[in-house]
Amino acid sequence: MSVLANVGYQSNWLDILETNFMRNALIGGTLVALASGLIGYFVVIRRDAFAAHALAHIGFPGATGAVLIGAPVTLGLAVFCIAGGLAIGALGKRVDRREIATGTILAFATSLGVLFSSLATQSANTVTSVLFGNLLAISPAQLITFAIFTVVLVVALSAIARPLLFASINPQVAEAKGVPVRALGVVFMVMLGIVITMAVQVVGTLLLFALVVTPAATAIAITARPTAVVAIGTAIGLGAVWVGLVLSAMFNLPPSFPIVTIVFVGWLTTIAVTRDTGRTATPDGVVHDHHHPPEPVNLSI
Repeated sequence: MSVLANVGYQSNWLDILETNFMRNALIGGTLVALASGLIGYFVVIRRDAFAAHALAHIGFPGATGAVLIGAPVTLGLAVFCIAGGLAIGALGKRVDRREIATGTILAFATSLGVLFSSLATQSANTVTSVLFGNLLAISPAQLITFAIFTVVLVVALSAIARPLLFASINPQVAEAKGVPVRALGVVFMVMLGIVITMAVQVVGTLLLFALVVTPAATAIAITARPTAVVAIGTAIGLGAVWVGLVLSAMFNLPPSFPIVTIVFVGWLTTIAVTRDTGRTATPDGVVHDHHHPPEPVNLSI
């Protein structure tokens, strides 16, 4: 009951929104939602949802190890997430091989996380933040890092979006036409590792799907056009972060809860509506309608 007593309407919520820590949370959450929206579509069509989930856990020993040696948590997360992305991308070109490589690396990383966590006597708060996120604790230094990561992601994705889309939808044909499928896969996993590094600090390891996967999955249920999916998915992520922060200030809630709840309700509602109308969109670029013949969708970005 004492826990529930801390949750309730706060009449000074407008003042809370004007605080520095809330302003940092808004900027940081916005950057993460933008980065997640840009890459989420590719995560879904490449069937890399498990890899995204695994990279978050692979980053766990990086965070606890950073605490152990007194380094920034963001640095530890980035090193392990990017290294994990490189390993997964290099070891698995096909989906089945990628999943085996992902699971094996995940098991080893988790064991390291347990070891580092047991050795770091002051890691309890860090472990909680990594598992569940702590958007309100984002520092100005982390905001600079997030901004750099987002710029790098935008530049890299702009350069490889077209061949990556081709390699994601039909890797065999793409490879036959000279597209460097394996190299693109490695680059993509590095970009995913960067986004995971950011997103973990907003919603945590356990709730990562809420920003990286679910908005894109919701958008794909509405349309199969890549640009539209990216735009809708990004809008969903941004809306969830902004509204979630307002609700957290109004009712003294941890931001992760309203953010994840908004994304989940949006996904559930979209699935129900598209199912009722008999219209579904699939990642292969075709919109299927139970009442009309399938129509091709332009896959250009």
